[in-house]
Amino acid sequence: QVQLVESGGGLVQAGGSLRLSCLASGHSFSTLTMAWFRQAPGKERDLVTAISRAGTTSNADFVKGRFIVSRDNAKNVMYLQMINLEPEDTAIYYCAARNNYYISDDFASYDYWGQGTQVTVSS
Repeated sequence: QVQLVESGGGLVQAGGSLRLSCLASGHSFSTLTMAWFRQAPGKERDLVTAISRAGTTSNADFVKGRFIVSRDNAKNVMYLQMINLEPEDTAIYYCAARNNYYISDDFASYDYWGQGTQVTVSS
């Protein structure tokens, strides 16, 4: 079993920055494919970005180079650095993990989830 805990969300003005963290426990972190999803009210849960155990990354089109995902296997932590935030980025951001080498954009294929952290971007 894997436990995931997100932190770093908050309220920021448009154009601002935030860094989210996801701390994992209960499993060998380095073997997991990790991802960030987000869900706005009334919308589906969408992949934001993902990083494989080998460090390969995949970003949603809406990221547009503004977000960078990284992982520190020694600390069991994944990060999401977000810059140039827009009001449309407002959502709950979830950390997810799967026991699979490959990245997937299907939220149903992820085995473990955090509780989410709220990101609100004001205009």
